[in-house]
Amino acid sequence: MPLEIKRKERENTQTLIHRFRKAIQQSGILLRARQNQFRKHSQSRGAKRRTALRKEELAEYYKKLKKLSKPDKRY
Repeated sequence: MPLEIKRKERENTQTLIHRFRKAIQQSGILLRARQNQFRKHSQSRGAKRRTALRKEELAEYYKKLKKLSKPDKRY
């Protein structure tokens, strides 16, 4: 549903902008755009697997370092 605002005869730009902003706000376009902007995208199946494998590898690596009593270099 496209939003169409036309300039009335002898209408100044401030009034036109005010009407446009009000129409945008009432239509809910701005609200939907903000929701999409901050939406978290789900990871793909392969990406989930890769991150899980990486976490396991790191856990094993740090466990090995702890056994050897070497300092943890994560930080």
